[in-house]
Amino acid sequence: MEKDLRQQKTTIIKIALFGPESTGKTTLAKQLADYYETEWVPEFARDYLQEKWEENKHICVADDMMPIAYGQTALENERLKKAKKYLFCDTNLMVTKVFSEIYYGFCDPLLNEAALNHEYDLVFLTDIDVPWEKDDIRDTPNGRETVFSVFKQTLIDTKKPFITLSGDKETRLEKAITIVNNLTIAKEKGFSSSDFIQIYERGIPFENILKQLEIFDNGIAKSNLVSPATIGNGILSLSEADFLEKASFFDNQKEKLKIKKFVPASGAATRMYKFLTAFLNDFDIKRETINAYINRKNDKELSIFIVGMEKFPFFEAVDKKLREIYSDFESLDRDYKNYYFIKLLLSPDYYNSANKPKAVLPFHKYKTHIANPIEEHLNECIHYATSEKVSNLHFTVSEIHQNLFYKGVDEVIEKIEEPSGVKINIGYSYQSKSTDSITIDENNKLVKDKNDNLIFRPGGHGALIENLNNLDADVIFIKNIDNVIQNHIEKTTLYKKALAGVLVEMQQKVFSYLKAIDQNEIQENHVEEVVLFLKEKLNIEMSNDFNKFTFENKIYKIKEILNRPIRVCGMVKNEGEPGGGPFWVMNDKGIISLQIVETSQVDLTNKKQQTILAESTHFNPVDLVCGIKNYKNEKFNLLQFVDQNTGFIVEKSVDGKAVKNYELPGLWNGSMANWLTVFVAVPLITFNPVKTVNDLLKAAHQPQ
Repeated sequence: MEKDLRQQKTTIIKIALFGPESTGKTTLAKQLADYYETEWVPEFARDYLQEKWEENKHICVADDMMPIAYGQTALENERLKKAKKYLFCDTNLMVTKVFSEIYYGFCDPLLNEAALNHEYDLVFLTDIDVPWEKDDIRDTPNGRETVFSVFKQTLIDTKKPFITLSGDKETRLEKAITIVNNLTIAKEKGFSSSDFIQIYERGIPFENILKQLEIFDNGIAKSNLVSPATIGNGILSLSEADFLEKASFFDNQKEKLKIKKFVPASGAATRMYKFLTAFLNDFDIKRETINAYINRKNDKELSIFIVGMEKFPFFEAVDKKLREIYSDFESLDRDYKNYYFIKLLLSPDYYNSANKPKAVLPFHKYKTHIANPIEEHLNECIHYATSEKVSNLHFTVSEIHQNLFYKGVDEVIEKIEEPSGVKINIGYSYQSKSTDSITIDENNKLVKDKNDNLIFRPGGHGALIENLNNLDADVIFIKNIDNVIQNHIEKTTLYKKALAGVLVEMQQKVFSYLKAIDQNEIQENHVEEVVLFLKEKLNIEMSNDFNKFTFENKIYKIKEILNRPIRVCGMVKNEGEPGGGPFWVMNDKGIISLQIVETSQVDLTNKKQQTILAESTHFNPVDLVCGIKNYKNEKFNLLQFVDQNTGFIVEKSVDGKAVKNYELPGLWNGSMANWLTVFVAVPLITFNPVKTVNDLLKAAHQPQ
């Protein structure tokens, strides 16, 4: 036998099966070779050792390791010559190396070097969740877990690209085929095996990556605004009496409903303190005064912060800590006091405010305590999202902050539950990593970090449509974590209940039509009534050719339109806040509908679109009430109602260089684009977001 451990060079995609004995490697290698009509490489050691056993009942010894290595290499190189596109290797030299180290305590340096140098496009690590099968040359089923952990750690230590395969042989084959197919595409698109593994481990379907690349190449079409939605033209205006009536209607219905409040709360407060972070990074107290800095930077935000400092709910705590740290604090110059205050507020060793979630930050000062948004949302929840003395609240959180949420809830839940007599059930979920986006540079090339790893970024709040899709409720209130109020909880409650009343009322009518259709109770003369309802209540006009349809086709079309999730969105007067607004939008099929559109979705180079945008009278405060079940009380698959063409390409920076990422269609934008939609004008008092720390100085966040 030729003593050569060198692998032949090839463009063939090589997959190695790797794992302890009796874990299905041979079975899978044969299955894959049959499926792809190519070659597979058997385990040389099996025939070699079987022959030794049959000749004289000799078992494997340390001196067999090198002959096995030479034989396995020769067999792989031989089969490679006959392979078509793929080669599946039942084993490889890394297996021989591991067994040598496990059983004999050492590995020949030649074998070790060859095992490390042999390259495969992918390694399938076969799990031990299959029964152990005895034969003449296998050892024992005892200690399989230990042996498996050694195999896995070897792949990690040697940085080999691997994916663990578990399940029965049918499941493994199905998984393996999907992975091999995607790996092939990835290779064709210039991704390395390491890139592919990173994407796979994040749970991102590779077709999503391909879509992102296509979007980066072709861009995203801007929204085609037809006109702004205004009062009487897409936005429903209710009188105070109407609001009271709708709220009362909801109160009368809610005991029959499962109600939940959904609060997106996964982001850190980085932007809230952005101007203070910039100040600390750029300011040198030994070289200039704070006033000089404010003038140099024209930093009005910093000026407002300093002037209003004593009104912040966190002032007393920070001031007290400063006096503990600096014994001479009282005698310090005013600039030094202000500088140290800001530094302590943001310091990772103390308050670390910019790196915490907004949910746990002090927002409101009451006579007895300081309240954060968690407490305010719990309080709101019992007021309008309660049925049969039970209130359900769901936070989307980041994994690194979840313990802060647990602590925040534990500190306040009892004092809210006990006086109200309401049991509050709290749920949590993460924004799935499978919705993350890859990062590209200005030439649409992949961007990697210093360790040659892909850089991923979260896919935006549109990813939360998956979290929403996993909830089970009849009515879901949606409100951002920072949109809370210190005063007038009764007003907030009224308008939230009223929106829910509009939803339930609309839902009941829609369901009655759909049930009538199922029971063949809709006659030709009823069609006009339904069409009028669609136009007047849901702002949906039938196409010009609808009247030419047969009766059956009319019914089919009506059912298709009505059988969708429903959202009722509060809209406030536009006071110049950044963000989305309500518009009539035409899609690529010529269908006009009500949508919430962000400024970034509008072609600002088009004067007509710019004019329509400027004429907008209302703003979206993310004040939604949703119905996510159909008339049969079954949950909709909300992912089916997303307009995938309404995502965003966002510009970021990595190490000072401009990069781009893709963000999914926004939760209340494209992710709900194909829902039934009702816009209702609500008072400004319902909209009190804290986008910067200075917003806490506004009346809605100050004690009265």
